[in-house]
Amino acid sequence: MHYRTVAVSLTAALTAVAVTACGGSDDGDSGSNGPVSLTYWTWAPGMEKVVEIWNEANPDIQVTVKEQAAGDDLVTRTITAAQAGEAPDLVQAEYQALPTLVSNDVLADISGEVADAEEQFAPGLWQQVTLGTDAVYALPQDSGPMMFYYRQDLFEEYDLTVPTTWDEFAETARALKDVAPDKYLTTFSANDAGLFAGLAQQAGAQWWTTEGETWRVAIDDEATQRVADFWGGLVAEDVILNEPMYTPAWNQALNEGDQIAWVSAVWAPGTLSTAAPDTAGQWAMAPLPQWEEGANATGSWGGSTTAVTNDAKDQEAAAEFAAWLNTDPEALAAMVREGGIYPAATAAQTGDALAEPPAFFENQPDFYEQAAAIAQGTAPAAWGPNVNVAYSTFNDAFGSAAESRGDFGEALTAMQRATVEDMESHGFQVAE
Repeated sequence: MHYRTVAVSLTAALTAVAVTACGGSDDGDSGSNGPVSLTYWTWAPGMEKVVEIWNEANPDIQVTVKEQAAGDDLVTRTITAAQAGEAPDLVQAEYQALPTLVSNDVLADISGEVADAEEQFAPGLWQQVTLGTDAVYALPQDSGPMMFYYRQDLFEEYDLTVPTTWDEFAETARALKDVAPDKYLTTFSANDAGLFAGLAQQAGAQWWTTEGETWRVAIDDEATQRVADFWGGLVAEDVILNEPMYTPAWNQALNEGDQIAWVSAVWAPGTLSTAAPDTAGQWAMAPLPQWEEGANATGSWGGSTTAVTNDAKDQEAAAEFAAWLNTDPEALAAMVREGGIYPAATAAQTGDALAEPPAFFENQPDFYEQAAAIAQGTAPAAWGPNVNVAYSTFNDAFGSAAESRGDFGEALTAMQRATVEDMESHGFQVAE
């Protein structure tokens, strides 16, 4: 199966500015008798110290880290560099960016070099780096399994039970309003589509899939409609708020106990320590509520991979480094220690580097043991070549629906329509 049908940059964010890139060929070629010199574009903090471990042990394959901006900025820069034949040898890429990079003929299929690494990752994560039947375009680096955070002290004060299903979640939101009318369980936020995408994944959504050369887009599938209807109903009922996250008002609500829970991911303790500094030791983490009682499914919100480009001077050497970075115990421990990441490799999720809970959750010593168990249930995610268009439309359509407490179903239809129209306008074969 080929994903190189059209070399595209799918939004203005990927096409408006031609940036000057320092790709692999600009960073020094290996001589016939010298070491292989590889360049790695990454935004992960502390990566230079991690790579030093590799360089000291591998004099014949030397890696140079070049720090980059994250997100669409790095996708833009990498695509532009590849168009000039000067992409870096390796690049850090978010899971949802992989189809865009593959569609632009940027990434190499490294399945021959890394296939034996599959067993070291949760199936739902490995699926996200695999396109087509067996092509592998990256190795999972870090992950963002989703979970439920709640003010343990306030749950006890208001005699609330931690919900294990989404039906119980809704009942908990109503029960809180009954006993404390000025409090809310949480908010529905439309300023970060990654949260909604992760919730849809947990419900079984497959937004982009392929059939031969055709992309099938199903953002408005039954699973996602279920999620949209659920959250839209709670907003309309006024038992959860309809305001965005990450604002001063949101911070204040968390810090003062006006919002007493947050559906988030494994990285939430760092955000909470900044947003609600007065509440350290008062929070607890539990698995995400389930659609079916007794299930163990979660979505992903965040995370990234290490990919090898088609411009790599030595793809085999680059793949060897990528495998070491994301599976070697010493490398993984260093990434946790230096960069504070949550590793994708299953074995590292309960290693010595994560033996202690996050400082903000010192009251929950088994935090990372629970997180590792939750991560095993990571649901597969199906990404496409214009995630940025879908996400942008989500912000607009769901933002309006949330503000007006209106129809979330109509917002989902708008998201589907905009995504399909954008793909068709760029020459993709699309089915719904």
